[in-house]
Amino acid sequence: MTDHETHLVDAPDGRTLEVLTTGPADGLPLVFHHGTPQAAVPFGILERPATERGLRTIAVSRPGYGRSTPRPDAATTATVADDARDTAAVLDALGHDSFVTLGWSGGGPRALACAAVLPHRCLAATSGVGIAPPDADGLDLTAGMGPENVAEYAAVAAGPEALTAFLTEHGTPVLSADADDIARELGGLLPPVDVAAMTGELAAYLAAASRHAGAQGIVGWRDDDLTHSRPWGFDLGAIEVPTAVWQGTEDLMVPIAHARWLAAHVAGTRAHLVEGEGHVSLLMRMGDVLDDLLALAGR
Repeated sequence: MTDHETHLVDAPDGRTLEVLTTGPADGLPLVFHHGTPQAAVPFGILERPATERGLRTIAVSRPGYGRSTPRPDAATTATVADDARDTAAVLDALGHDSFVTLGWSGGGPRALACAAVLPHRCLAATSGVGIAPPDADGLDLTAGMGPENVAEYAAVAAGPEALTAFLTEHGTPVLSADADDIARELGGLLPPVDVAAMTGELAAYLAAASRHAGAQGIVGWRDDDLTHSRPWGFDLGAIEVPTAVWQGTEDLMVPIAHARWLAAHVAGTRAHLVEGEGHVSLLMRMGDVLDDLLALAGR
């Protein structure tokens, strides 16, 4: 697809938010929350089926990624709920009211935040292979994760300086990888089904999204980790907007226990636990994910 438009939107606090749009101008907005560490770049695997369903895809680079200004309070008080408020600012600037939303991996909490914080605008929300909150009662967050993510969680727990040092050493190669390198850089985070999927257009997208995420160095990745690793700023159990959770049973980045926890704690959510799929391979089921999201929204 070639009809992408880039927008620089002013947040109420003066920060700049980088936004990428494509699809029919009069289509229902689909706000896509990218993973960690990624930024808003063209994503045909999502955008083509979205356009076919009459959706206008709106992707926002979270603070510190791409051309979006970092949050000054990221190391201390910023919450996932604040990213939903950024979403509202983007929708206001683009002249949209109601929307549906999909978040993938680290973007999953942001989709749920939109359902919680913007219930009068968000028609439905889907968390795809999304993480559970850090205060998830009874859940061992790192059980079943690949070694790279276990080490990253340990660095988060050690504080901002330790996390900065960890990502500078171990994360920088991911942020500079090309399509041929990205699977190797993700190492033990990829089960065989994900390794097999990391070719062609999908590998090119993941590499491009990671490279753009590193436009300001590791700051976006660091701040993303810090933000979603403290309480998210909203009550999952109080969500009334229709929601769904999608997860593959083979996922080593975000183990399926996270999806089971979310399914049990997000009020009324619809759970799709897909046998044999991984964190990356499930992206190739995007048409099914969007059909389900639109059904939740009554469209």
